[in-house]
Amino acid sequence: MTGVDGGPVVLLPPEDPRRLGRATRAQRMALGIGLALLACVFFFLFRSVMLPFVAAAGIAYFMHPVAVRLHRIGIPRWLAALILVVALLAVMLTFALLLYPIILAQVGLLLQRMPAYVVEVQAWANGTLSHLQEHLGPDFVDNKLREIVSAHAGAMIPYAVGALAQVIGGGFAIVNALTVLVITPIVAFYLLRDWSFIVRRIDALLPLRYAGVIRAQALEVDRILSAWLRGQLLCCLMLAVFYAVGLTVVGLDLGLIVGMTAGLLSFIPYVGTITGAVTSLGLALAQFPTWHGVIMVGGVFLLGQILEGYVIYPRLLGNRVELHDVLVIFALLAGGAAFGFLGVLLAVPVTAVLGVLARFWIRRYLRSPLYLDRLSPDDAASKGGPSA
Repeated sequence: MTGVDGGPVVLLPPEDPRRLGRATRAQRMALGIGLALLACVFFFLFRSVMLPFVAAAGIAYFMHPVAVRLHRIGIPRWLAALILVVALLAVMLTFALLLYPIILAQVGLLLQRMPAYVVEVQAWANGTLSHLQEHLGPDFVDNKLREIVSAHAGAMIPYAVGALAQVIGGGFAIVNALTVLVITPIVAFYLLRDWSFIVRRIDALLPLRYAGVIRAQALEVDRILSAWLRGQLLCCLMLAVFYAVGLTVVGLDLGLIVGMTAGLLSFIPYVGTITGAVTSLGLALAQFPTWHGVIMVGGVFLLGQILEGYVIYPRLLGNRVELHDVLVIFALLAGGAAFGFLGVLLAVPVTAVLGVLARFWIRRYLRSPLYLDRLSPDDAASKGGPSA
C-alpha cells in the first residue's frame, strides 16, 4: 500500500487475539454509541464552518467515478482531480456570467410589476366574494369580511417577495464568496485526489470481526446514495432547463427564473413542480388576456411531469433508489431545522445510511429467536389461541 506521496504506508502488525481476549457486547455497544455521539457533537459544535467541507466532500464523491476512469487511461490522479475541479468551476462561472444579467432583469421586472399584481389580486378577491355573496346571501359574506380578505390578499404578494429576498440574503450571508470561490474547490481537489487512499485507510481501521458486514452495508449505502445523488442532480438540471425554456417559449415574462426555480427545487419530491406550477399559472392569469396563454403554461408543466415520470426518472434512477418520497421530505425538513443549509446537504446521505442499517437489523430480527420463537402449548392455551 502506498501513501499520497508514493511512499509505503507502514502498518503495525496486529496483536495476537488470544493474548488480548475477546471484546464484550457492552464494549462493542459503547464503541458504536460513542462514535455516533462524537459525530453528532462534532457537527453541532462546528456546523458554522462545516458547509464548505461537506460541499467539497459531495463534489469529490460525485466526481470520483470520472476521476477513476481518467486515471485508468493514464492520467495521474492529481491531474485528473485538478482537471475536474477546474472544469466544474469553469461551468459554474460561465453559467453565472450568462444567466446573471437575465435573472437580474427578470427580478427587476417582478419588482416593477408588483403594484399591478397586488391590484389584480385584490380585484380577484373582491370579485370572488361578490360572486359568493350573490349566491349565498349577504349574511354569509358581509362587507367587513370583504375588506379583510381584500387587504390580506393584496399583502400576500409583497410578503412572499420579502420572504424570498430574506432567504436569498441569508443564503448569501452564510455561503459567502470566499467560501464558494476558494475553500470549497481547494478541499474538493484534495479529497478527490486522495479519495481512494482515504477509503483504504478507513477500511484498514474496521474491526476484524465485523469488517465483512460493515463493508457489505457500506457498499449498499454507496449504491443507494450514488444512484439518488447523481440521478437526482441530473433530473433537476434537465427539468430546470426544460421548464425555463418551455415557459420562456410560451411567452411568460418571468418564465426563466420561475422555470429554473421549479427544476432546482425538484430534489424535494412534488415541491418544485407544485411551486412552479402555482406560481406560473398565477403569473399567466395576470399577464395573458385570454385563456390560451394559461393553457399553454399548464401544458408545459403537464409535459414536464410526463417526461419526469416516464422518461427521466426511470432511465436515470430506475429501481435502484430505496428512499421513499416521504422519508426524503422529512429528512430535508428535519435537517434544515436542525443544522440549516448544512443539514439539508447531509439529510439524504444520513437517511440512506439509516435506511440501510434499518433493513439490516430487520433482516437480523426476522432470523432471530425474538421473531421465530413460538408460543409453548401452555402459553397458547392460556391466551386462548391455538397451540404452536
